[in-house]
Amino acid sequence: MRLFSYCLRYDDGAAPNPFWELCTLAICKPVIRRAANIGDWVIGLGSTQSPIGNINDCIVYAMQVTDKMTLRKYDEFCRVHCPHKIPKWNSEIFEYRVGDCIYDYSQGEQPVLRPSVHDISNQETDLGGINVLMSRHFYYFGDKPVHLPDPLTSIVHKNQGHKSTANQPYVIRFVTWINNLGYTPNQLHGQPQLKKEYTLERDVSSCRPQRDRQDDKIDKKSNC
Repeated sequence: MRLFSYCLRYDDGAAPNPFWELCTLAICKPVIRRAANIGDWVIGLGSTQSPIGNINDCIVYAMQVTDKMTLRKYDEFCRVHCPHKIPKWNSEIFEYRVGDCIYDYSQGEQPVLRPSVHDISNQETDLGGINVLMSRHFYYFGDKPVHLPDPLTSIVHKNQGHKSTANQPYVIRFVTWINNLGYTPNQLHGQPQLKKEYTLERDVSSCRPQRDRQDDKIDKKSNC
């Protein structure tokens, strides 16, 4: 069991997507999506420049990987089992707009990018991750992040990329801590910090928060 930790700069409900009692990481963080296996934990830590202030020593979400599949298989899975994960970019419902099943494999070998939180400039990085990580054992705090206790602050990763090998001494301690906080798993205990970026007063057809694409480029080349 490994523990992957990284700074979640853009908590917009898409990466991760914690809705419908299934937390998924299907876009961004390509190295983690390739490397993490069933049983591993993935942790998104707060940013020093988040919309709610400096929360770099806080957990925004934590998911234990309970399933892993290719992006193609995920598209097939969502069509049958979780259609709400397929984005409906012009919907009035926030959760529909930020669906993370953004690649349509039904039209041939090459996937077609659906209208979504990402545009064509993100495609190389997204597809480079190959896999989707899925969790039916997760904690999502969003705009109500939870502070790490002092013994676990070593897992904080403030830079681009992520940590995993250096986290090995803290895996059991972290799992014990988060499972005993008293939060019910598989529920939202807060809302995405960037949810207001998708307010209905704006033209949702063109409203895409600008992600730090350099972060994903660095992550794509980083080692575990």
